[in-house]
Amino acid sequence: QVQVVESGGGSVQAGGSLRLSCVGSGFTYNSACVGWFRQGPGKDQEREGVADITGIHDTTRYAASAQGRFTISRDGANKNMVVLDMTGLKPEDTGMYYCAAEFRYGYCPLLTAKSYTAWGQGTQVTVST
Repeated sequence: QVQVVESGGGSVQAGGSLRLSCVGSGFTYNSACVGWFRQGPGKDQEREGVADITGIHDTTRYAASAQGRFTISRDGANKNMVVLDMTGLKPEDTGMYYCAAEFRYGYCPLLTAKSYTAWGQGTQVTVST
């Protein structure tokens, strides 16, 4: 059974940093893409792609809002762990952050929620002014 579990959320002031971790199980790391998504506060907010990483070659991709501030990477010791290092956090980064996995050899699918099928429960990130 494919599972992903997130951890590492919290509350920080604007300009601060956080590290989110995602541990996958039920699949080998090189057979799936792993993505991070944010769902802002509010009932009708959709999950928006933040960054993803391929299983092979660890090729990364970022949403424009994350480019230059966030880094997605794979843990060197535990290949099934993907981390999202977030720096220069802004209040608009606030939301529930979800990790998701999708079986894919090669390039990742579109960085949209519809492209991913295995989801974690999410971890809350709150950035205050």
